[in-house]
Amino acid sequence: MTSVITLLTDYGLEDGYVAMCHGVIAGIAPGIRIIDVCHLVPSGDVRRGAAILAQTVPYLPAGVHVAVIDPGPGGSRRAVAVEAGDHVFLGPDNGVLSWAVHAAGGARAAHELVRPEFFLDRVSPTFQGRDVFAPVAAHLATGRAPAELGPAIPPDRLFAFPAPASLLREGAVEGEVLSVDRYGNVQLSISSGDLGSLGVRAGSVLAVRLGRRQIAVPFRETFAAVPPGDLVAFTDSAGLIALAVHSGDASQRLGLPPGAHVRLAPAP
Repeated sequence: MTSVITLLTDYGLEDGYVAMCHGVIAGIAPGIRIIDVCHLVPSGDVRRGAAILAQTVPYLPAGVHVAVIDPGPGGSRRAVAVEAGDHVFLGPDNGVLSWAVHAAGGARAAHELVRPEFFLDRVSPTFQGRDVFAPVAAHLATGRAPAELGPAIPPDRLFAFPAPASLLREGAVEGEVLSVDRYGNVQLSISSGDLGSLGVRAGSVLAVRLGRRQIAVPFRETFAAVPPGDLVAFTDSAGLIALAVHSGDASQRLGLPPGAHVRLAPAP
């Protein structure tokens, strides 16, 4: 039994979708604490949802974590429960859970959600967050076991995004755009330790290669260390390198969508 359920979706805040999920949970597990991780994930952006959940879960209490970012609701993908560490993750088997499961220590068990007695009486094929995942989360919070939800799935058969990676070679580090936040800050898969191994410290200047372009970007402790409108690189709260524009949008200025290749090196 747990006292916390968390919710991460792309439902937005303009409609009643999030409130419906809250209401379903409250009807089955009165008094349960619900933490809203985020409901403003760009529509259908599974990788962004996966990154947010993975970077948030180390700060969340043990509990049941629902993540519903699903570009194809009602399709053939499975609804799953994945046990990892002290957590149970619920969501579509499309990769949205994969990085968080890894961050929690890796999956020790997984089950497909097929038992209708744990769902609402009427299940909409386009709103499984309300009709499947929310009631299942509430039942788990009141003490039901994940094994009761449906058949076991070998954890290695779950869909997983490749782990964000960086590569050190020839005096530089290569990585990719992991995510872009609502401010336009560009988070890379490159850690501060990667730059440290190249001798880069706050106050240095980076040579940032973006495809055929190369630009010089100051590496500082915070984006506020440069004048408004200037580009800057810094270590974000997840320990990863981010590119930002003070009071601006780095993603738009640099044309860097998630997945874009980036190479960093000390400026000559």
